[in-house]
Amino acid sequence: MTAYALAQVHSVERCPDIVEYLERIDDTLDAFGGRFVVHRGTFENPEGSWGPLGLILIEFPDYERARAWYDSPAYREILPLRTRHMVADVIIAEGVPAGYRGADALKER
Repeated sequence: MTAYALAQVHSVERCPDIVEYLERIDDTLDAFGGRFVVHRGTFENPEGSWGPLGLILIEFPDYERARAWYDSPAYREILPLRTRHMVADVIIAEGVPAGYRGADALKER
């Protein structure tokens, strides 16, 4: 089942470390089948609150590969470049199977 790494971005300091992080992140994704689905862009917040800089959504073929990417030496090497200069909430979440319906959440797991 598809999985996602999602970041809600609150603030970012544009600096050489962030530039380097952005230049290197794609290479860390390739081995795990990861790809950007959303990277900031235009968004609106019709309900609740959200980080003012939007969201970043990266798709992976499955949860195991998403976790393996985040824990990989290649990503861990560049992670401090981001965390020193960006405030964000980050989660990794498993997607739902094809054909999933909202009412499926009522079924016991």
